[in-house]
Amino acid sequence: MAAILTNLNEGDVLFIDECHRINKLIEEFLYPAMEDFKLHLILGKGPMARTMDLKLPRFTLIGATTRLALLSSPLRNRFGATFQLDYYNQQDMERIIQRSTGLLKIQTDFEALKIIAKCSRCTPRVANRLIKRIRDYAQVRGQGIITPEMATEALSFLDIDELGLETGDRKILTTLINKFQGGPVGLQTLSAATFEEQDAILDVYEPYLMQLGFIERTPKGRVATKSAFQHLGFSYKEPSSLI
Repeated sequence: MAAILTNLNEGDVLFIDECHRINKLIEEFLYPAMEDFKLHLILGKGPMARTMDLKLPRFTLIGATTRLALLSSPLRNRFGATFQLDYYNQQDMERIIQRSTGLLKIQTDFEALKIIAKCSRCTPRVANRLIKRIRDYAQVRGQGIITPEMATEALSFLDIDELGLETGDRKILTTLINKFQGGPVGLQTLSAATFEEQDAILDVYEPYLMQLGFIERTPKGRVATKSAFQHLGFSYKEPSSLI
């Protein structure tokens, strides 16, 4: 970190991705750099040790994280502003996928772009992964051109439905519905019943299922919504009481 900071130029931008994973020792180096544009270095050991201050050029530090709560309070409070990015919408995802297919030189029908965008979970990283796998499928089973039919076949082959739900997502919903009549179910119980880690349910599956309105959190636990029942083809019975 010292080498990176001392090699910055005036007006440079230092971007730290997943900044909640920063080592605590690195944070100590960043505090004076963020506050006073100085770097405190300790030279030597024991009674002969001394501190040397290096002046840093004025730079901008940007940190990105999806786990804001895991960012230590002293580091979080030193940022001048905090912004939250929204999910991409359908039109944004279509433009992103169109750009990616252009860079990969993949001939793609515009209707196929819409299908892929709808299954991409509003995440460009997921969209790019799907594009490459659909391209592979089209090259083996078709003429290398991604048509709507080819995109639908490839997604079905990958066990991804029209809303982007994968095997793990459907397993959680199916377990809620079949084993617990839709809930409510505690996180630990749901984790044990699906053989999924609690962190995986919280960080991987649940955010998108909640975004779709398929899962609700209640004081008693997770509940599968009417939309989840309908999407999976189950008949829905209104619960007698939910607190």
